[in-house]
Amino acid sequence: MPRPALTAVLTAAAMVAFAANSLLCRAALAGGLADAASFTTLRLAAGALALGALARARGSGSAAPPARVAWGSALALFTYALGFSLAYLRIPAGAGALLLFAAVQLTMIGAGLRSGERPRALEWVGLGVSLAGLVLLTRPGLTGPDPTGAALMLGAGVAWGVYSLRGRGAADAVAANASAFARAVPLALATSVAVGLLATTRLTLAGILLAIASGAVTSGLGYAVWYAALRGLSATRAAIVQLSVPPLAALGGVLALGEDVSLRLVLASALILGGIALAILGHRR
Repeated sequence: MPRPALTAVLTAAAMVAFAANSLLCRAALAGGLADAASFTTLRLAAGALALGALARARGSGSAAPPARVAWGSALALFTYALGFSLAYLRIPAGAGALLLFAAVQLTMIGAGLRSGERPRALEWVGLGVSLAGLVLLTRPGLTGPDPTGAALMLGAGVAWGVYSLRGRGAADAVAANASAFARAVPLALATSVAVGLLATTRLTLAGILLAIASGAVTSGLGYAVWYAALRGLSATRAAIVQLSVPPLAALGGVLALGEDVSLRLVLASALILGGIALAILGHRR
């Protein structure tokens, strides 16, 4: 397959996988098929196995980061994964993906500002538009997402942004992710044990399968496919193409989970995603 066509196929597959993560988690948790702690543990364990096997197959095990760096990334990864699961007990897939994506992008933009970057005027406009959309989505109201769920997803997005920033300089992204996933498993397992002592856990066969699919396929293999796609994408194109994830998750929520799409979600999505696109294009110019 010609390289441009292969890049397009890999990119599309990765975006579908990222959107599917929200659908799998929401289906398991909203449907009462698993509790959040158990789902998170199984997801991370499955992701660790898939990424570890891929890293060994590629002979990149020696490229894993030092233990101190890996444990810091593992903590950020675990915080993201647990917040992601807890949020999807309360909010729909489309709203969750939008909040997650917005928090990730704003965290990374904030890190750039802190490091001394000076955004152009178009970037500031885009940032302001995105923040306006985030305020519109999260303000109280009948059609707004659950406040606790929204806060949890925003926190998960910040954690994922931190995790992404920590991994930017990794010599081998697959090996670095495999190391972080493996170290995040005991953190999640300890949380599951604590939850089991304090509350009732729930885990069905369907919940187990959904968690494994989320960890091994849409997380582990999804990331690997995305890294392969990045070889044929510029930084700007890679950033812009990720704008497709929240709409894909919202569409999947409607078709697969029977969720509703409110006018507020549509308007907030246009503001948040449009503002981020402006900021990305402004930065590129």
